[in-house]
Amino acid sequence: MERMDVEDFQTFYQENLGLIYCFVYSKVGNRQEAEDLTSQVFLKAVRSLDFKHDLRSMRTWLFRVARTTIADYWRIHYRGTTNSLDDWLETGWEGPVDKGAALVKSSAAELVQDILQALPERDREVLTSRFLLNLSVRETAVRMGLTETNTKVLQYRALKRAARLECLTTKAVHS
Repeated sequence: MERMDVEDFQTFYQENLGLIYCFVYSKVGNRQEAEDLTSQVFLKAVRSLDFKHDLRSMRTWLFRVARTTIADYWRIHYRGTTNSLDDWLETGWEGPVDKGAALVKSSAAELVQDILQALPERDREVLTSRFLLNLSVRETAVRMGLTETNTKVLQYRALKRAARLECLTTKAVHS
C-alpha cells in the first residue's frame, strides 16, 4: 500500500466530491443541507486520515463517513422540542402525506427524487448507487455490505417497486 500525499488526496477529493454530494442529497433532499453535509464528510475524512490508505478502500471508507454524518444529521434533526400533537399542529404540520398524491411533480428530476424517497431505505440506496452514482454492481455490493448476487436481486426488486410508484404517479397525472 502506497503512502498518499496531499496531491493524491486532492485528486481523490475531486473524483469523489460529486459522488458523495449525490449520495448525501439523495438522503436529505435539500441542496443546501447536502452541500453542508458533504463538506462535513470531507472535513471528517481529512481529520481522521493518516494518508496511508489504499485509494480503492478509501472510497468505501468515505461512504461510511458519509453514512455516519447523515445519521448524525437526522438524529439531531429529529431531536426537536415538539412533544405533542398540538405542538405539531401549531407549527403547521398537516398530518400524514398521501404518497401517491405527493408524487405528482412537474419535472422529471423531482419525480425521480419523490420516487426514491417513497422507496424503502435499502431500495433507495441500491438505486442511488447504481444509477445516480454510477457504481458497478461490485462497488455497490461492497458499499452496502452485500454479495454481488444479493445486490442484483435487490436492484431488480427496487426497480419493480419504483416502476409501480411511477405507474401510480402517471395515473394520478392523467386522472
